[in-house]
Amino acid sequence: MTFLTFTLGVCVLYVLITLCLTYVVLQYPRNPVEDKPDWGQVTEVTIAAEDGGQLEAWRVEPKGPSRGIVVLAHGWGRNRDRMVNRGRIFSRLGFTTIMHSARDHGNSSPQRFMCAPRFAEDIEAVLRWVGEPVLLYGHSIGAAAAVIAASRNPGRVKLLFLEACYARTREALLSLYRTYNWVFGVFFAPMVILWMEIFWKWGLEKVSPVRLAAGIDCPVLIIHGERDQNFPLHHAWRLRDSFPSGRAEAFVAVGADHSSSSLDAEYPAVVKSFVDRHLPDNEPPQACPRTSSSRLPE
Repeated sequence: MTFLTFTLGVCVLYVLITLCLTYVVLQYPRNPVEDKPDWGQVTEVTIAAEDGGQLEAWRVEPKGPSRGIVVLAHGWGRNRDRMVNRGRIFSRLGFTTIMHSARDHGNSSPQRFMCAPRFAEDIEAVLRWVGEPVLLYGHSIGAAAAVIAASRNPGRVKLLFLEACYARTREALLSLYRTYNWVFGVFFAPMVILWMEIFWKWGLEKVSPVRLAAGIDCPVLIIHGERDQNFPLHHAWRLRDSFPSGRAEAFVAVGADHSSSSLDAEYPAVVKSFVDRHLPDNEPPQACPRTSSSRLPE
């Protein structure tokens, strides 16, 4: 066997391994939790998805008059139950909460090769089902999807909440994979991400949150854990600075990791203050101004 033949064989094997790994990382892990809403009037609903499938969802009405609707989108591998703790906070503020499971998560319809744009399609399906402007809250990839959905649907999002959101897709994936496994992150992840780009026709980087943020002109609260290893804190600062001037603010949960910012003792007060400042009870809530979603930062 010549050196050239050996090298070619190694390259072919590497390509095949990374192709298989791409399938694996897009399907796993799936870590649904069980945490049912324990307040208000809970209604189990089914919402039509983009591809003809269905999304499982809860609509929970608060006690007394509702101030509006908040849609909460979970992160990778989770389900609607993951957002119950956040939904409880908004319910105490008087909002109707809608929590859905993205396709291929929870008991929603199967869908291979989920990604942020497909999470965004599920959010948009919920927005169409609601039929009125909402507060939109996303965690992790759900936050990135919320940015995509808000950029595509000006006028349908009054306030935007982004918890543990990344700034740029490729950089975030490399950071995430190196956090989970250094060997995989260094030697295999770059090719895995290249396969993802090929599968989605080089569109993932185009929908990076920092590229879309400039076209979203509504109040934004960025929530990030100080010790988030998946997407370190610099993602939050870059994202904040990408929105139109003065429209985004950030809350850093001291000592929190990627998923625990909402457990911070200050979190409820921060959310309440943000909502009350932008949707005071004595003024009718207004939707975001209609702005172009095609403006990109230099």
